[in-house]
Amino acid sequence: MHKFTRTLVTSALPYANGPVHLGHLAGVYLPADIYVRYKRLKGEDIIHIGGSDEHGVPITITAEKEGISPQDVVDRYHRMNQDAFSRCGISFDYYGRTSSEVHHKTAQEFFLDIEQKGIFQQKTEKLFFDRKAGRFLSDRYVTGTCPVCNNPEANGDQCEQCGTHLSPLELINPKSKLSDATPELRDTMHWYFPLGRFQEQLESYVQGHEDDWRSNVVNYTRTWLSQGLKERAITRDLSWGIKVPLEREEALGKVLYVWFDAVLGYISFTREWAAQRGESDLWKSYWQDPQCRLVHFIGKDNVVFHTLMFPAILLAWNEGRQRDLYNLADNVPASEFMNFEGRKFSKSRNYAVYLGEFLDKFPADTLRYSIAMNYPENKDTDFSWQDFQNRTNGELADTLGNFIKRSIDFSNARFDGEVPCDSTAEEWNALGIDWLDTLEKLDLAYEGFHFREAVSLGMDIARAANRFLTVSEPWKVIRIDREAAARTMALSLNLCHALSVALYPVIPETCNSIHAMLGFEGRIEDLVTSGKSLYTELLLPGLKKGDKIRAKSEILFTKIEDSDIAPELAKIAGLLAEAEKRDAGVAESRMEFKPGISFDDFLKVDLRVAKVIAAETVKKAGKLLKLQLQVGSVTKQVLAGIAKHYTPEEMVGKNVVLVANLAERSIRDEVSEGMILAVEGDDGRLYVVEPGGNEINGKQIQ
Repeated sequence: MHKFTRTLVTSALPYANGPVHLGHLAGVYLPADIYVRYKRLKGEDIIHIGGSDEHGVPITITAEKEGISPQDVVDRYHRMNQDAFSRCGISFDYYGRTSSEVHHKTAQEFFLDIEQKGIFQQKTEKLFFDRKAGRFLSDRYVTGTCPVCNNPEANGDQCEQCGTHLSPLELINPKSKLSDATPELRDTMHWYFPLGRFQEQLESYVQGHEDDWRSNVVNYTRTWLSQGLKERAITRDLSWGIKVPLEREEALGKVLYVWFDAVLGYISFTREWAAQRGESDLWKSYWQDPQCRLVHFIGKDNVVFHTLMFPAILLAWNEGRQRDLYNLADNVPASEFMNFEGRKFSKSRNYAVYLGEFLDKFPADTLRYSIAMNYPENKDTDFSWQDFQNRTNGELADTLGNFIKRSIDFSNARFDGEVPCDSTAEEWNALGIDWLDTLEKLDLAYEGFHFREAVSLGMDIARAANRFLTVSEPWKVIRIDREAAARTMALSLNLCHALSVALYPVIPETCNSIHAMLGFEGRIEDLVTSGKSLYTELLLPGLKKGDKIRAKSEILFTKIEDSDIAPELAKIAGLLAEAEKRDAGVAESRMEFKPGISFDDFLKVDLRVAKVIAAETVKKAGKLLKLQLQVGSVTKQVLAGIAKHYTPEEMVGKNVVLVANLAERSIRDEVSEGMILAVEGDDGRLYVVEPGGNEINGKQIQ
């Protein structure tokens, strides 16, 4: 394995178009911070770079709705999110903005370098143009009817109702969000990045990391590679963004596509960090030195941008160079999603707990701990107020907090606030756990991005310590054997110190409070020096005979009462009621019957029994399955909106009813040559109609 001398950690850039919620925190920012804090404890050279993504269509739409400038929008949310991260203890070394001058220059340098190498392609295409507004419309500025589920309010990039990724040209009855007019198609030229040019290099890059990347990262990336990488537009017709740095007529009014410029923010922000330190070239030690390890923390919806697209941009820069070569990421620990009370977080539907609002009511460390214990490492998890309350009260207050307070208070009351004797490393196994083995597992968990396992191991130490103190009963033993009680309390105080280090990456403010109560000067992070590992000190007792502790303890965690979360539960009930009302409205609209047809018209429908001989998911279409159907001697391809109800494997071998003479239609660059029949059950699930009969909610249908 390659031995790195330093590490650069980046966190996905939150969109400066709204506040970050707990789903964002769980998937990206908390795991990144836990990892960085742990590596700092070990005295390693590591920096954490983040910032706001401040370009893109949603920002301009928000600005137009509110009658303010895009800059006003991003200024508001940049400050809001930066403040929320700070209050939550997310310890960025630098938190930048893609609207900064340095970032604009960095992105334009990359564009010009790749353009001068002749790598980009230029393509003229037809896009929607709003004559009333006098401008081309990017995907988010177009709305219309979804071709998959008939939702009349689908956006030009995705249908919110069925989750299908779309292009504006696929919408039925498209309308401009600017004027509500029907847009017209006009020619426009754009620059494209040919991802396929780098397919072989990217396949080799991914193959080299198949053993150490998470399976979700490898699978998402492999899916794209197996379908063949295609060119991707890197410019758009917009006024807000980084202008294409060319003095040509075709470049007027065009900006860099946000997917191209945002990932370059990691580089520009590191440049700004170095300049802020007065060492303008220091950023190169992290981006262009092979001895530096690059780690991207992201959510699963951003995988291919960080395993294929960003690496391709860097490979394009590196092409033909002998020096100033950029490193590619060594690891991309992408999380799954954290849901909220059983449903997906949704800013657009206001179904979310926003980080800043949460921290107005509850301490950051209680949130950090609860989320770390539910970290969505390899499957979706759920945040619930009840779980948050139970973990705070049972694990933080009754286990960790109780042990620390009892140890400090008894030592102050009966041993004059001093460590009464020295502890030996051998005594630590009196806890009933193998101390060295536990520390090794803890180290492997943190290093391997297994944060739920790491915090669980830390809490296991707290449970063992609490159990040890309770069983040892020094408050009784001291009456007959003061020396035995002294040994118990010396070990307990040293366990307090060990816990303050072991759990510091997860609950840093609490651990600093423990550290202070034990008589240490300064914060834990201030005691870390390059090359010195505080973590290694856990192997030995940190306190010696005669060391003074603080004369008074403090309550580390206040228990959460039912009345504290009652307003939050009431809010959830309201949000769920609104969601059910919306869903009912959608169901009602679906029950509207189309105009009547004659019996002769019905006879024109050609219904056939077909067998599914192959099935697969459709790229970027969360609802669609691509089915190959055998109808007699003919094979037909049908795109069916059933992917949320059936896996491809479940469909293969089924007999279905096919509308065989439906006109062909193109969806997501795929041809659909018919339609299969399905019905909706009382449970909201779609059931494919099978000639042999279906059972829906326990009732047989034919």
